[in-house]
Amino acid sequence: MTLTLPGHSAPAVGFEVPLEMLAACHGRVQHQCETLLRLVTHLQIHGADRSAQEAASAVMRYFDTAARHHHEDEEQDLFPAVLASMAGSDAVCLRELTASLCSDHRALEQRWAALRRRLLQITGGTSSTLDNADIPGFVQLYEQHIAREEAELLPVAARLLSEAELDRIGLAMRARRGLGAAQTEHA
Repeated sequence: MTLTLPGHSAPAVGFEVPLEMLAACHGRVQHQCETLLRLVTHLQIHGADRSAQEAASAVMRYFDTAARHHHEDEEQDLFPAVLASMAGSDAVCLRELTASLCSDHRALEQRWAALRRRLLQITGGTSSTLDNADIPGFVQLYEQHIAREEAELLPVAARLLSEAELDRIGLAMRARRGLGAAQTEHA
């Protein structure tokens, strides 16, 4: 069995279309989660060999940077913009939705911190198992979270946010990553 290292299979999109970029990031998160699930089996058969160490490192890089930026993009820019665009009872529903999604982010970050410690051991070859790391729970929470964002949040944002507001969000996303106007990075 060969462990496939994670890549960026989602379509490349830029900061000029921030909602599409956030959606594409969901595909990359799911790819990383699939790698985690494959890593469990790989470790059982091959231990913490070079492929396992490289996969663990790649997953750590992704969740330490791009996934963290994704949560910040939503909480610091997208959620406030969507909330500011609504009034009345719809705003109450959106506040509940964004608060729930923020709660998911905290739970995912907490689970990631515990999982990261285990992956760090694998990258150094000092552990050859992810037993008790609850990868299925981490993956399931991300799947539920992504499904909710794609079914509820992103369609509302696409409907409510003006081009100017979307441009502002895209620029904030770029700045968060320390990128200039011509540079791009996968979220």
